[in-house]
Amino acid sequence: MSQNDSQHSDTPAPPPLWPASWITHQDTFQRPVGIYHFRKSVSLDSVPTSCRVRVTGDNRYQLFVNGGRVSWGPARGDLDHWRYETVDLAPHIKPGKNVVAAVVWYLGDYAGWNQMGFAPRFLLCPDEDSAKSFATPNGWKSMRSEAYSIVPLNHAESLGYSVCEACERLDAAKHPWGWEEIAFDDSAWSNSANLGTAGPRGARDGPPPYQLVPRPFPMMEEVKQSIGAVVRSGGVVAPNHRIGPGEALTIPANTQVKILVDRGHLTTAYPVLSVAGGAGSVIRLRYAEALWDGRQKGNRNQIEGKVCRGFHDEYVPDGQERTFRPLYWRTFRYLQIEVHTGGVPLAIEDLTCDYTGYPFAEKGRFAGSDPSLSNIWETGWRTARLCAHEHYMDCPYYEQLQYGGDTRIQCLVSLYVAGDDRLMRNAIRQLDDSRIPAGLTHSRYPCRLPQMIPTFALWWVEMLHDFWMFRDDPAFARDILPGTRGVFDWFERRLDSSGLLGPLPWWNFVDWVRIWKSGVPPGSDEGGSSIISLQLAMTLQHAAEMERALGRKEFAAHYIGLARRITGAVHKHCWDASKGLFADTPKRDTFSQHANILAILTDTVRGEQARAVAERIQPAGPMPPGRRYRPARATSAPAAGTTAAAAADIAQATYYFRFYLHRALRRAGLGDGYLEWLEPWRTMLSIGLSTWAEEPEPTRSDCHAWSSHPNIDLLATVLGIEPDAPGFARVKIEPHLGTLEWAEGAVPHPKGEIQARFEKRSDGLNVRITLPSGVTGRLIHGGVELPLRAGAQELRVP
Repeated sequence: MSQNDSQHSDTPAPPPLWPASWITHQDTFQRPVGIYHFRKSVSLDSVPTSCRVRVTGDNRYQLFVNGGRVSWGPARGDLDHWRYETVDLAPHIKPGKNVVAAVVWYLGDYAGWNQMGFAPRFLLCPDEDSAKSFATPNGWKSMRSEAYSIVPLNHAESLGYSVCEACERLDAAKHPWGWEEIAFDDSAWSNSANLGTAGPRGARDGPPPYQLVPRPFPMMEEVKQSIGAVVRSGGVVAPNHRIGPGEALTIPANTQVKILVDRGHLTTAYPVLSVAGGAGSVIRLRYAEALWDGRQKGNRNQIEGKVCRGFHDEYVPDGQERTFRPLYWRTFRYLQIEVHTGGVPLAIEDLTCDYTGYPFAEKGRFAGSDPSLSNIWETGWRTARLCAHEHYMDCPYYEQLQYGGDTRIQCLVSLYVAGDDRLMRNAIRQLDDSRIPAGLTHSRYPCRLPQMIPTFALWWVEMLHDFWMFRDDPAFARDILPGTRGVFDWFERRLDSSGLLGPLPWWNFVDWVRIWKSGVPPGSDEGGSSIISLQLAMTLQHAAEMERALGRKEFAAHYIGLARRITGAVHKHCWDASKGLFADTPKRDTFSQHANILAILTDTVRGEQARAVAERIQPAGPMPPGRRYRPARATSAPAAGTTAAAAADIAQATYYFRFYLHRALRRAGLGDGYLEWLEPWRTMLSIGLSTWAEEPEPTRSDCHAWSSHPNIDLLATVLGIEPDAPGFARVKIEPHLGTLEWAEGAVPHPKGEIQARFEKRSDGLNVRITLPSGVTGRLIHGGVELPLRAGAQELRVP
């Protein structure tokens, strides 16, 4: 399938229904929530060269052929875009008897909020004639598992708002071990119930509720990882012990023990626990991003006096040698094994984990004369990867939801470091799917609980503009463009006679500023917000560029007119000449970096005036603390060491909005200060974080990819590499080395790789640049602009 042959494009004629039916277990009509096993035996005289099938399930499935796992999913979507995977069974089957089997789990209200579904069911459809004998429903048998039970998430365990998939308990004595193998006796299983023919999206009279579409990106990566070292155990095993083959850990009968393992950094992985003996025991695997001292995390590397709080799976051994791996992956740095043995000793023979995530390849790179930047780069890329699975996620531990504001930054990280746009396309499409009749996108999607954040609909438009600039695929951008018009129509209807936005409904989140209630700036709910008005103006400016090139020129002209009206109104009503700053509202009684960031980015102020504003909003002192979870009421008192002007007079951007702060400061001519602006990220490293946090301490999430934007700006600001025309047809390189003596790196480009190296010399800057074939550009430095051609070139600039 080509990139443009998507499930969203209109087809010339309704596609036919599929030669297969959905199946379920008879028991699901009375008790839908549960875990179900399906299997079918197929005898073959010979193995075909190719044997492709389409497979999917609700909520989730894993497919096995002759005992080996060959597919899992489906990639998350909604009922109107229910994904299926295409799998070639030929490499896994053999002449004679074969067994195709699947485990399907449907968790209902216990599923993560990113899981949209309808009822437990499974589908396997032939994609070619050689696979007809494997199709559902004929010959498929099923059973409902009585071994699994759901362990609901306990918010008190994690001390934070949590909406991920529930954990599980597996009673080994009730589990049909070997159910996916050829030799298993399934004579006691019942025939599966036939739920009717399946059909692709667009089929005439297609069976509801699933409109089936192909998975738009590769399968998730799985890599075996070490679980880490034991760091605390109450004497059962020495610290630094590594549980593994040949080093079994035996826990005596009638004993309770807690064994704490530290991986050294966060991961998203399936824990894999192998045990023997221990009938009557209960094992809990508890997962934590960090240890807790009361309600504080403190230094993430410190263990003494801290406790492990977090979600947990349970495994009840049956006395045999068994391996337990939960159905769904978990997020953890610390894993605590909590064992309560009965009358029989338990041997823990091995404990590993299988990392999983979107299969990004790290192609972009950065290095400089300051070696500490390598750690910032590595930490940011780890954060971005852990927040990217079947869609982008704000955080893997607490929510796993694809939010528009977060995702815009995540997409740019993916483009700059991996050069992979497939998950970005998916995000743009899914947020487009979420749009309501009034025009706005949902704030997060897929998600079965609707939520609206109007500002995030604007970031979705910016996401499309980013795609248009980085990728030469105007058909994709043109296909999405009509949806952006609905967003602008919604906002335009809410402009008042002053030219500013009036009162806005829903959650008008901008940033987790401590002195703003729920991240909402002054004027948002009651009207007159310069911040959201200017964000609208900026997005209108960028949308006008796309409309002029791809859409309707009358929209482009209208958008430019609206943007000018808004920026003029902000200047008229919110500029405070005595402070040299824009206020948050026409009352001019509160000020923020945010209003002035957007004033610079929209050219509401330019030239020397923009530079003067930028100098006034530069970061000053330590970053103020973030929100407090379960706090005494937050106050606006300055944090220790923070200047009064920074803390009291100007609301400070947190990690998320500093992406836009840094861009505004660079636009105003202060880009050589970028390395100094990274001090908050150095602070995170100094307190043991292995991924970037959601906000300044105290933070809920230790892994939030919106804070990974240094991976963008080490390349886009320090090396200065950015698109200079749609489709990355031309490149602009404007370096800001600051205190670095040298810097070098590369950015993946659709036509190859952009390489740049800069070295300071007493008489100027030595430059080595390589552009891909067919790509030209310009180099800007020290007031000099030089043309760049395709291929390698060396230059010297003042």
